[in-house]
Amino acid sequence: MTPTRPSGVAGRLAAPRSSDRLQAALAAGTRPDPQYVDALVERCAVEPDFFVRDMLTWALVRHPVELTVPRLVRELDRDIAQARSQALHTLSKIADRAAWPAVTPELMQDPDDEVARSAWRAAVVLVPEGGEAGLARELSSQLGRGGRDLRLSLSRALAALGDAARSPVAEAAARGGADVRAHALVTQRLLDDPDANVDAALHEARRIVALSGAPGGVDADR
Repeated sequence: MTPTRPSGVAGRLAAPRSSDRLQAALAAGTRPDPQYVDALVERCAVEPDFFVRDMLTWALVRHPVELTVPRLVRELDRDIAQARSQALHTLSKIADRAAWPAVTPELMQDPDDEVARSAWRAAVVLVPEGGEAGLARELSSQLGRGGRDLRLSLSRALAALGDAARSPVAEAAARGGADVRAHALVTQRLLDDPDANVDAALHEARRIVALSGAPGGVDADR
């Protein structure tokens, strides 16, 4: 394979055909060069194809963290939602905890669901030892948000924190609104059994929440 010249990588990453863009990202990761980093990061913000985005992330992971992490952190302040979400996703794959301070509560509460989802996942990977309980409280504030897939992403992020998540999730299950309580109950199920059937857990959580509002109520432990 002919080495890709740094001056040409940006043009190849913007080629009309996704297969050509995929090959350009593959080449940039196969033979890393510091001069590729800016072009790779900039393309992450606008690339429409999932597989190309995944290859862009792989290519960035192959470059030195002292170059990629600061550049990706700068993306988190951009107005383009995809720039933020892809930067967070790539930071989670690089897994350099130097990026932890950049994963702010504002990103975890971002109005864009993909940004928030990426922030949750990055936070779980990057949180320093001893910070799990604080992160669990922050993530628990988002219980009840979005549809099934987004809620499952949050539940899995909380489940990855293990025992640190039990107290804030239990509080949400006891005191939140109906959507929050149902989401918290599903999360508790995943904390107990990460391989639990999610749809069955969701059905049971909704049943418990519905019955708790009926005359006489129902014990959430039943």
